[in-house]
Amino acid sequence: MTDASRYLATLATQVAASYVAGPAPRAILLTGSVAEGVSDPYSDLDLIAYYDRLPTADVLASVRSGIGASDVRVAPAGASEAMIVETYQIRGVECQIAHSTVDSWERDMATVLDAFTPATLAEKAIIGLRDGVALHGDDLIGQWQARAAAYPDELAVATVEHHLRFFPLWLAAERWETRDAGIFYHQMLVETSLNLLGVAAGLNHRYFSAFQFKRLHRFTDGMRLAPERLADRLNALFTLGPFGAGLALERLVDETVTLVDVHLPAVDTTPARALIGVRHRPWSPTA
Repeated sequence: MTDASRYLATLATQVAASYVAGPAPRAILLTGSVAEGVSDPYSDLDLIAYYDRLPTADVLASVRSGIGASDVRVAPAGASEAMIVETYQIRGVECQIAHSTVDSWERDMATVLDAFTPATLAEKAIIGLRDGVALHGDDLIGQWQARAAAYPDELAVATVEHHLRFFPLWLAAERWETRDAGIFYHQMLVETSLNLLGVAAGLNHRYFSAFQFKRLHRFTDGMRLAPERLADRLNALFTLGPFGAGLALERLVDETVTLVDVHLPAVDTTPARALIGVRHRPWSPTA
């Protein structure tokens, strides 16, 4: 654990105690880089408090006053009937405190673990739960963590199918340099890279969210079913020109689709394979 994580974990314990003494949530979860022990001096503090019924604005304001919060921002009233998000500063640290109902969170979990819906913010929240630390309500959070530990096979299939779509940057690399399409090119490079990660996540039964994705190497480390050196090769795509990146991306797509063919044969990879090896050729005017 980094020194910054130790400092922020102590602050998190103090903040959590103020909410336990005030609105009395059933559980409080520490998430993000602090829970994972990888914080640095730029990191913020992320807590989620769970209630049977959300606290009132006055009760939350009283807690903020007691802990000396400044630069307070609160999600607009009525934005969600099941969540309130406070953001404020304490001793120069940005703190984000989400307040949710237990029922709402358990419904969100069910969309991923029972309905097998991939690529949602609920899955991002499950990642936070899995790596999080209970500061209050250990039993309840422990039950949720045990539930999330059993990654469903059906979710793996749904995740692979959702992300098995790759923009074929290799088709005609020359056109990127003649069409002033740098923004579009990089957009497709990012989206295709994230989809490659999504397929690898499903193959390896790992939760995945493209939202604010970070720590690429840590995510891919230990993946048994993934192209070799996946993280390094994805990073390298952004240092190559369109021609080199297109060829490198094509190889990654080919290797990834082959892994799906071998390990998830029930998934139809025909559309993903259709353009591998294909090239667009410029046409010439005819008389």
